Amino acid sequence: MTTSKAQAESFKALVNGLRDSLREPEQFTLSYAAESSAFVRFNHAKVRQAGQVQQASIGLKLINDGRHADLDITLSGDPLVDRQRLAEGLQQLRETLPLLPQDPYLLLNYNGWQSKNVQEHPLPDTEQVVAEITRAAEGLDLVGFYAAGPISRGFASSAGAFGWHQANSFNFDFSLFHENGQAVKASYAGHDWSSEGFAKRFQQAREQLEFLGRPLRTLAPGQYRAYLAPAALEEIMGMLCWGGFSAQSIASKSSPLQKLYGGDQTFSPLVSLDEHVSGSLSPAFSDEGYPRSDLGLIVEGKAGAQLVGSRSAAEYGLTANGASGGESPSALNMQSGGLPEADILKQLGTGLYISNLWYLNFSDQPAARLTGMTRFATFWVENGEIQAPVSTMRFDDSAFSLLGSQLEALTQERELLLSASTYSQRATASALLPGALVSRLTLTL
Repeated sequence: MTTSKAQAESFKALVNGLRDSLREPEQFTLSYAAESSAFVRFNHAKVRQAGQVQQASIGLKLINDGRHADLDITLSGDPLVDRQRLAEGLQQLRETLPLLPQDPYLLLNYNGWQSKNVQEHPLPDTEQVVAEITRAAEGLDLVGFYAAGPISRGFASSAGAFGWHQANSFNFDFSLFHENGQAVKASYAGHDWSSEGFAKRFQQAREQLEFLGRPLRTLAPGQYRAYLAPAALEEIMGMLCWGGFSAQSIASKSSPLQKLYGGDQTFSPLVSLDEHVSGSLSPAFSDEGYPRSDLGLIVEGKAGAQLVGSRSAAEYGLTANGASGGESPSALNMQSGGLPEADILKQLGTGLYISNLWYLNFSDQPAARLTGMTRFATFWVENGEIQAPVSTMRFDDSAFSLLGSQLEALTQERELLLSASTYSQRATASALLPGALVSRLTLTL
């Protein structure tokens, strides 16, 4: 029996036992999260720490008379112990519920939907990966973190709903440091490790590292042509996803994309953005018990669907579509454009090549205006050739400008960027993004 199948059967056994323990009119939802992950930490291009993490937990919600309470339980892997922990958790929540008020925005899904998605992409042997990384980084000052393995998610409810999701992935997040202290940051992530793909990505970072040895160029504040690499664009999209597509934020008029959904602003017709659950690391169901499907958030520059969680659906009379409690995308997919990767510098001509951005925040949230810093490998380009690294600069510009009136092209090639977060467990968020060529980016200092 495969690990995924064994986990699913174990989860089903807990669900059946819980269903038998209910007392009318109690209801429940039960979520499941597990991983079997290899972790390798590199410093100075050598392995400094390596390990394996296997963990599983469940999240129990008990509902009765409009009241609900939640409890997270760590699983041991021993069926008898886990059933006992679940029984004790159920009793604890029963004692807690009478102390709580009724929730006016509790909206349960009474449909007995079924969902199963098992992605069994073969993962590379960790020793093979380590050998390829150390061989590629020989003679370089590399710092990095590699994480890989299957991630499982499950959901069940007293209404008969059951969902199971398992996906394999890897993520190598690394930096190459020059002796002058400057660095190139990059990542290589996906479902299928390709030695050729990794070598190409690493070579690109290595070439950028060589340019960091040139004298720094300091630019005066002003407006410059710029190319935003996928990792830099991800930082911008991450800010826009912070309430941008949330039904609650839009209804309360606090969304940074309020003008887009109000019809007062648009992005460039080149911009189409989906929440693309199909084939992603994210499960096709939410912890609230609603199925998820692909959604067009921005369609040729215009507002599309909103992300609607159950509480927003109850409060504003909307239809829940499986959004998380925070109503943020977890499987972003931006449509590619027509600019070949090989022609980026040529089409940029003279301007900035920006690999990464950091410390982003809103300088004017209602206008989707962002401020932040350039980071790592940012270069000054003249006549299609990299001339020098650029000193750290602050930008301040509107997303409606960068991805609207000033957007010239998106690249044909896209990069899959997986969340590197391992806080409590490996995250399942991802973004598949192109690079963006803009005719004007405002630097303020």
